[in-house]
Amino acid sequence: MQERVLPLAEGTVSSALTPAQYRDIHDFLESQAGIRLGDGKEYLVTSRLGRLLPSLGLGGYDELVQRLIGYGNSKIQLAVVDAMTTNETFWFRDMAHFRILVDGILAETKPTRMRIWSAAASTGQEAYTVAMSMQDAMQAGRLSRGMKYEIVGTDISPTALSEAQGATYCGISAGRGLSDDQRRRYFRDQGNCIELLPQYREGVSFRTFNLLSPFDPLGRFDVVFCRNVLIYFSQDRKREIVSRIARVLNPGGHLFLGSTESMSGHEDLFEMRSIAGGLVYRLRR
Repeated sequence: MQERVLPLAEGTVSSALTPAQYRDIHDFLESQAGIRLGDGKEYLVTSRLGRLLPSLGLGGYDELVQRLIGYGNSKIQLAVVDAMTTNETFWFRDMAHFRILVDGILAETKPTRMRIWSAAASTGQEAYTVAMSMQDAMQAGRLSRGMKYEIVGTDISPTALSEAQGATYCGISAGRGLSDDQRRRYFRDQGNCIELLPQYREGVSFRTFNLLSPFDPLGRFDVVFCRNVLIYFSQDRKREIVSRIARVLNPGGHLFLGSTESMSGHEDLFEMRSIAGGLVYRLRR
């Protein structure tokens, strides 16, 4: 994930953000989405929300704060969370994780059914990469062709999920992480965009979901990808989310974290495994 700093456009509200306004917006984001901006991120708020204010019919940050802390303003609240959500991702990110899944976990357990959760799925690259990896392995005979799978991608950003559901990607970043061969094999060209082939979309679905919400409505999973998102939460929130992930994993289920993230503080719930050239965490029995 990375910060997308946008230039101010014509018609953007350009009034300075006061310390009190920044603190109120900071507190709203943490309470509603778990996002911790930290100190010194005023530029990020003004770059993302400055152009949003006119479209919401708001005259400035004072009015925005009043709407955020009031009731009955869910449209504005959702728009602010959506604008402040970071959606940086790319295809086959941390490639070792997909190798662990296919050549480690699935080769070892040989399941007939798999249910996988791509938490913080952003624009869908992670969920679809999981599908590509498993489809390739099934076609090559490394996994049973009869294995059924369901991949559920969730994210708090409706804008990101709309792109994920469309499975069509445009611009320079669309092919980020793809080799020329992968682009030819998995996609078809649509002008300046690429569209994922239908067979790699089967079994993959997306829904809007806040990681601060109860997980029970999502059901149970065999594998959870929760990568590069916990870094945006407080330590207490991280511990809470990891504990709740443990409760929706099936016995012996696995959790993938980002390559720079650790399971510190949850050794009682998960054991670290080194398989297929990488690290993954298995639910303790």
